Amino acid sequence: MSKKIMLSGIQPTGALHIGNYLGALKNWENILNEYYGFFFIADYHAITIEYDAKEMQKRIIDTAIEYLACGLNLEKCSIFVQSDVQPHTELAWIFNSIIPVAELERMTQYKDKSRKNAENINAALLTYPSLMAADILLYHPDIVPVGEDQEQHVELTRMIVRKFNNRYGEYFKEPETYHGKVLRILGLDGINKMSKSLNNHIPLRLSAEETEKLILQKAVTDPNRKLKTDKGNPEICNVYSYHKIFSSEEEQKEICKDCFKIIFYSSRSAISHLFAKGSQLPHSFWIPVPSRMAVSLLQVLRPCFPTGYIWNSTGISCFFIAPIKSSEFCTGTDWSV
Repeated sequence: MSKKIMLSGIQPTGALHIGNYLGALKNWENILNEYYGFFFIADYHAITIEYDAKEMQKRIIDTAIEYLACGLNLEKCSIFVQSDVQPHTELAWIFNSIIPVAELERMTQYKDKSRKNAENINAALLTYPSLMAADILLYHPDIVPVGEDQEQHVELTRMIVRKFNNRYGEYFKEPETYHGKVLRILGLDGINKMSKSLNNHIPLRLSAEETEKLILQKAVTDPNRKLKTDKGNPEICNVYSYHKIFSSEEEQKEICKDCFKIIFYSSRSAISHLFAKGSQLPHSFWIPVPSRMAVSLLQVLRPCFPTGYIWNSTGISCFFIAPIKSSEFCTGTDWSV
């Protein structure tokens, strides 16, 4: 094979999410022009924690479908199921004979999963890195695309290469890691890495409408912004971190501007409260009204808000209002014109 080789895999633990796509699949697609890819569905790794045996086969098939849906080209790579290739476990057993238990016990992921699955700390969870090393080295890859949380495992794999070659003679080469643009995607909770097991993920298979609904319902944004009238800070807002990935630079600038300055009022009661005598208005805000009211309302507001203007969309007009104290204009205006 003339091309260099890359290898990676994903567990069939359920529907793939945007963390999988941005942290792995997108990177795979981008580098397949230079490398031939071996991509496997890691079903052996998936059984190190509690799982539904009846669902496993369906999840394997679903994962393969999502691999293809994300753009993997079978002319540039091979997609296979880990358990279909027996040498994975055979090589892992050999590696178990040369890895000190202390090295396995110090692995961060082992400690983390043991803490989260205290009732099922099994031997496979401990020897997980041995199997991962076998997954990698069996194909003699040049690079292994991984996230930050897997870097330690690749370091252990390099150590295994040195120990194996020292005992049996030069055979394996030490693989290099490859990090794409995105290394770690936070989940909707804004704290932990996006994960199906933590139920903080955004599945790839959702429609645009379903994705929007999920984010509105569950996403943690700026923790300091308690009310809609409070200014936001995009740099500590987890949803904005998604915009940095998916939105254009112009869209990001608009979002930042809106977050700092614009407040959205959609009800008459909110607008009435806004114009309470003596209240301090925010930097700027939108007032949506039926189009039939727009002209009359603009005539009333224009003397007080010289920079206001009408924006019409699907029968709704919105006024963009500049900063002003409500005490500077008459508060007895009839809004029902």
